[in-house]
Amino acid sequence: MNHFNFKSLGFYGVAIISVLVLFKTVSVYGENNLKAPPAVNGRYRLTLAENLPNCEKSDTLTLNIEQSGIYLNASVLPANAKADTDEKHSLAGILKNQQLNLAGKVGRSILCNIPQPQNDPLNSVTIQMQLVDKGSITGELTVNGIPQTLKFTAVPQKVQEKSQKSKNH
Repeated sequence: MNHFNFKSLGFYGVAIISVLVLFKTVSVYGENNLKAPPAVNGRYRLTLAENLPNCEKSDTLTLNIEQSGIYLNASVLPANAKADTDEKHSLAGILKNQQLNLAGKVGRSILCNIPQPQNDPLNSVTIQMQLVDKGSITGELTVNGIPQTLKFTAVPQKVQEKSQKSKNH
């Protein structure tokens, strides 16, 4: 009992209570203010409101998005691309405040949905999308060399595939 000191006991008690209060404060702040970004990774059927100029049949494309937190990598593929296609991601962007911004280069043959020639010219593309709800995404596509922006809607393909499978059974 000679080693029992009230000053030491008081010091350790205050230190433990301070750590518990600090932990509780940080936990409450994190639960209220730190939210994970919504998951947007996957394949989307991108339907343009109108055809691109100088393209005959460019109304439907596939947008493949991979997500790591708020950072996005994406590629634009022809509508008939297989689900297991391992395409190099030519677009990069960020997700901020329910807004997706992607920029990069896409081949003209993909945008126009025509067979790919050997020297396919690349067009600079900017895609801006707004997350509306879980069902679809609306946005605008800007292609270098085309003065107007093209509006589109993007619908997740998994939803379509599941609904088709349920109709078959």
